[in-house]
Amino acid sequence: MPKLKTKKAVAKRFKITATGKVMHYGAGGQHLLSHKSSKRKRRIKKLSVLKNKGDSKAIKRLLPYR
Repeated sequence: MPKLKTKKAVAKRFKITATGKVMHYGAGGQHLLSHKSSKRKRRIKKLSVLKNKGDSKAIKRLLPYR
């Protein structure tokens, strides 16, 4: 059985915790920040758990050794 390759684009965007949860950063935190509230910017900046189970399963498949 050959080794599986990690999808690097996915590895940069998601992290998998020791318990198997998929963590991600909020969308919309890169540009056009001047009109967003400080509260909103803080919330976007933090890691949060990916809620959709189907998406989590797909992401774990793309990150075989994480």
